[in-house]
Amino acid sequence: MLQPCIETLRYSDGYRAAVRWWRPPEPRGAVLYFHGIQSHGGWYEMSGARLAEAGFTVLMPDRRGSGLNHAQRGHSPSIERSVQDAEESLSEVLKISGHPAAHLVGVSWGGKLCVALAAKLPEQVATMSLIAPGLFPRVDVSATEKFRIALSIVNDRERSYDIPLNDARMFTNNPERIRYVESDRLKLAQVTAGFLLISRRLDRSTARLAESAYRNPIHLLLAGHDKIIHNDRTSDWLRELPSPDRQITLYPEGHHTLEFDADPTAFIEDLSGWIAKRA
Repeated sequence: MLQPCIETLRYSDGYRAAVRWWRPPEPRGAVLYFHGIQSHGGWYEMSGARLAEAGFTVLMPDRRGSGLNHAQRGHSPSIERSVQDAEESLSEVLKISGHPAAHLVGVSWGGKLCVALAAKLPEQVATMSLIAPGLFPRVDVSATEKFRIALSIVNDRERSYDIPLNDARMFTNNPERIRYVESDRLKLAQVTAGFLLISRRLDRSTARLAESAYRNPIHLLLAGHDKIIHNDRTSDWLRELPSPDRQITLYPEGHHTLEFDADPTAFIEDLSGWIAKRA
């Protein structure tokens, strides 16, 4: 497996974010790969390496406050800043690869950033691959917790709250990967009230995408045993989009983090093969 180079990307507000790069010598395209709310790029190095082997320059940033990024842990100042981070990452991978548009890949929460970018910058997004995207979640905080979060949004946006996904078995049933998640010191257990507000506001991108100029291919990859998102609602949303090239690939025995299945070969080959055919 090709190992990534871990480097630092400095955003326009001065934040220094850790990112993973794969840079083949003559790239056939660019891939920008976003991780989920709790995870980080280290969870997805296998699929990132496979995309690089297929000839793509791959940029996989650890989100601000996540993974290797210890500053502002679990927080982002605003939705504008979160989207700006994604835009600047997109600009960087296009510059390094020399291509005018990138293939976006988003896992779980990262799917929200993909959709927001495609709606805002459709000419710079060649395709989208959404892996169990968190557009229609099945899991939410309690009503009491929502009330506390609402108060914090007014009074203390940097107050932290538990992410309601702290059972590793929600991600996978693979014992080896369950142990990995449970012992992962880089995963997020909490995010701030401000981040949760950003997440809610990003949900509106699902409607904006249909109204935008984006008409390029979209690939939806779903797990049959997903405990985190609504597969039916996500599939219905995709079918209503105006993009003529839409595909849904279901892994009936898969779990939310498809990369963690006992044998993720089919998923990884489907992901890279679909992008390669449209490069």
